[in-house]
Amino acid sequence: MNAAKRREIFARLQAANPAPTTELEYETPFQLLIAVLLSAQATDKSVNLATRKFFPEHGTPEKMLALGEEGLAQYIRTIGLYRTKAKNAIATCRLLLERHGGQVPRDREALQALPGVGRKTANVVLNTAFGEPTIAVDTHIFRVSNRTGIAPGKNVLEVEHKLEKVVPREYAQDAHHWLILHGRYVCVARKPRCPSCGISDLCEYKAKTPA
Repeated sequence: MNAAKRREIFARLQAANPAPTTELEYETPFQLLIAVLLSAQATDKSVNLATRKFFPEHGTPEKMLALGEEGLAQYIRTIGLYRTKAKNAIATCRLLLERHGGQVPRDREALQALPGVGRKTANVVLNTAFGEPTIAVDTHIFRVSNRTGIAPGKNVLEVEHKLEKVVPREYAQDAHHWLILHGRYVCVARKPRCPSCGISDLCEYKAKTPA
């Protein structure tokens, strides 16, 4: 795919959604970090249903740590892998208080040193909480990047590095959100909604869904 085509794709995505953001609900960088940590192999909707119940009362590192692993687990039982996630979230609270004064660090290495926080989670926090032009490649972005031809790659890291190179600078901040939403609602896994896709004529996917 050439640069002009990529630029037009992002121009259209921007025109359709000028201010995209995460569908996770949060009020602080800490709450975003916890929500993203909980969202692994779970839907944003299921995470929001759970966090609405405990963020108002336990939405700081101090209060969540006081809640404890078992206490948090009771709130997130409806989310997959909830015991592991509760353990990681409480351990993360402890480290944030011990090492970072209770603040979420604006640094990839420091973020990835927190329990349960991998590269994808760190990228989401850096992008959404701190305005860094990072791209967190999940299954949706991996699929869209490969299927459309925007940034083909054999694994998520390869796709991430490719996107960092080819996304025009003026679209870099929001590219992550446009691609994930496009994959979630239009370029879906089993039967992409090509007839209603705003970038179908630019997409290089050969087996498009007919109208």
